[in-house]
Amino acid sequence: MTVVIAFVANILVAIAKSIAAFLTGSAAMVAEAAHSWADAGNEIFLLIADRAGARKKDAKHPFGYGRSSFVWSLIAAFGIFTAGSIVSITHGITELRNPAPVESPGIAYLVLGIAFVLEGASFTQALLKSRKLARRRGRSTWDYVLGTSDTTLRAVFFEDAAALVGLLLAGGAIALHQVTGYAYWDAIGSIAVGVLLGIVAVVLIQRNLAFLVGTSISTELRDAAGRALLSSPGVSRVTYLHIEYVGPNRLFLVAEVDLTGDQAEHDVARRLRDIERQIEDHELIEAVVLSLSVDDEPSLTFDGPVGKASTLMTGLAEADPDRDPEPRD
Repeated sequence: MTVVIAFVANILVAIAKSIAAFLTGSAAMVAEAAHSWADAGNEIFLLIADRAGARKKDAKHPFGYGRSSFVWSLIAAFGIFTAGSIVSITHGITELRNPAPVESPGIAYLVLGIAFVLEGASFTQALLKSRKLARRRGRSTWDYVLGTSDTTLRAVFFEDAAALVGLLLAGGAIALHQVTGYAYWDAIGSIAVGVLLGIVAVVLIQRNLAFLVGTSISTELRDAAGRALLSSPGVSRVTYLHIEYVGPNRLFLVAEVDLTGDQAEHDVARRLRDIERQIEDHELIEAVVLSLSVDDEPSLTFDGPVGKASTLMTGLAEADPDRDPEPRD
């Protein structure tokens, strides 16, 4: 629903800004129109990202298709940079060389005001969702949005925030043009909007690249998984634990464990398989690989108490990195 709301808002705003840019001749309005059309196109990529990443794993992709979400989101971020940032800066520089007065600035202010209301509604929806999830983890909203594996939520959050700031920059540029009588303020507004979009694009590109090449999970999640593994029936030690994201809200877990008792090899293999299946029942887990520890390997320690009745499923649920209990589109 977050992406759909943002898409509808951007389409309506892009049409209004394009008409205003044509009627007023404002460079800042042209930049804002390019901004909104770029955002609308990017929402399509984000919808594709959600659908592509949700495909179930198969023989060709044993870890699922989750990383394709990061790829499509990366493409969307490049779209912001090329269709939004570069176009706005280039147009602003052109207008700066040959500044022209803004006609009928009242039309521009009206469209910017309407756009601010629409973009504000979309941003409020993304902000409330991010704040709720951040509060559940005891983190600030900013830290959560930057660190979450939910690349769609992060993209909508940053795009809408940039849209609101961009509207203020455009409105301020036109106002300065009116007050001072110098048309170059309008061109400077276009360049400022382009720089803003470039900063947002770089942040989104960097975060998506981080998840594509492999980024570390939070210490909280690792400790919760380790404690839960130690609480699993038959597990006495954990000597190795590796967890990585293979998609938004999807994890791949590898661990070396020491089992209680001294059973035959085939019985040990069956016990390991049973534990793996128990772990894979958790909705966050895409795949699990467990193997036996060597005697001389040191045991890993994890912060927090190890509950006798806890399981890995409940342990991960307590430190769930991104999952929203509400259904997603």
